[in-house]
Amino acid sequence: MAKAKKITYTLAALAVVAAIGVTGRMWVVMDSSRSNVADDKVKLADFHSSDVDAIKRGEYVMRLADCAACHNADFSGGYKIDTPFGALQTSNISPDRETGIGNMTEHDFFNAVRQGRGEHGFLYPAMPYTAYTQMSDADMHDLWAYFSAQKPVKNAIDENAGMNFPYNIRLAMAGWNLLFFDNRAFKPQSAQNDDWNRGKYIVDGPAHCSVCHTARNALGGEISSQYLQGGNLGTWYAPDISPNPHAGIGKWSDEQIADYLKTGSNGESVAAGPMAEAVEHSTQYFNDQDLKAIATYLRSLPASPTAKPTAFVMDKTKHDQAALRYEVDCSACHGLSGEGITGMVPAFAGNTAMQNDPTNMIHALLDGARAPHTEGRPTSAGMPAFSWKLNDQEMADVLNYVRNSWGNEAAEVKASDVATLRKATDAGDKIKVPAVK
Repeated sequence: MAKAKKITYTLAALAVVAAIGVTGRMWVVMDSSRSNVADDKVKLADFHSSDVDAIKRGEYVMRLADCAACHNADFSGGYKIDTPFGALQTSNISPDRETGIGNMTEHDFFNAVRQGRGEHGFLYPAMPYTAYTQMSDADMHDLWAYFSAQKPVKNAIDENAGMNFPYNIRLAMAGWNLLFFDNRAFKPQSAQNDDWNRGKYIVDGPAHCSVCHTARNALGGEISSQYLQGGNLGTWYAPDISPNPHAGIGKWSDEQIADYLKTGSNGESVAAGPMAEAVEHSTQYFNDQDLKAIATYLRSLPASPTAKPTAFVMDKTKHDQAALRYEVDCSACHGLSGEGITGMVPAFAGNTAMQNDPTNMIHALLDGARAPHTEGRPTSAGMPAFSWKLNDQEMADVLNYVRNSWGNEAAEVKASDVATLRKATDAGDKIKVPAVK
């Protein structure tokens, strides 16, 4: 009996300790005292900043944070984001009182952006408050001033109507935050120089690079040990941007990194899919000093452990057929020797960016792709869809040919890989040509 009591008391004590730990963690996660620097009386719809410089700085912060890509140019929302847990629609963040954020005070705005707490409850981390939490008070004040200068747009959005049960219950995000939300402001590291600290602030804060470029666990939390080493992004893949020379950007110069972010192309790779949107709406507006800072920070990171791919050796018949198909369908833009067109069409020859995860190449073949329209390169090239022309095996063969020619070495792309993505993107099947009678 005494032994049983001892076990009971021990378990009770452990339960109390665990409860204290959870309570303490929740206190840290829910702490919004940093928002106390913001006004809590005047609503956005009633506030119109007269500080022209603050509004201009706020516009730059908006570009750093890429608000327009997801919330549209007029900030009326409605952009669909597919997640493993269902579909989200971005909210209306214009100053409209009824359907936007016009009834928010600056304090409410700070809580929403940096702590993930909106007018309808907890926000989903598709809105990257997990990164924005690092944004400075100064940047937040300027961003508030910028939004006060925008026109209200009526557009009612039911953000989580497409989420599956139980993920459509916003309160569940309190548990997610308890597990994964690091509610801390950015702190410069004294051992690093100004460029490095500015680069880390942009990458980890407003630009929220890890939100896409870091792999996630089954619950949607970022896997910190795989920071910026690549991650799935719906039906696209956000590649490794560590200094790995085989899978990442280890072979890119600082100028190439800056050129890619500024124009969408660096002579080797051309942004497409979600990254094209990011370049078009966000990174092309970054000033040269910030682009340099980003390159400095990314260059300092440890390279991912991804090894150099092993080349796939094609059957000669398939190789020759794929080579002919490439010449007929692809060489006009990508070149007979995979040289591409500088600034418009990606080069295949010696392109490490395409020798690892093949998701983006399959996606481009199935549905086509478009390069970003930027001031530096206003003529954005487009790639047509080939889903109607090539079946799964034919696409796999072309990709295996491209990924293992002109100095490239890559693993096999299988027809089943194409079939999976064809279904996920709802791309059509190859058109069947009726037999001539």
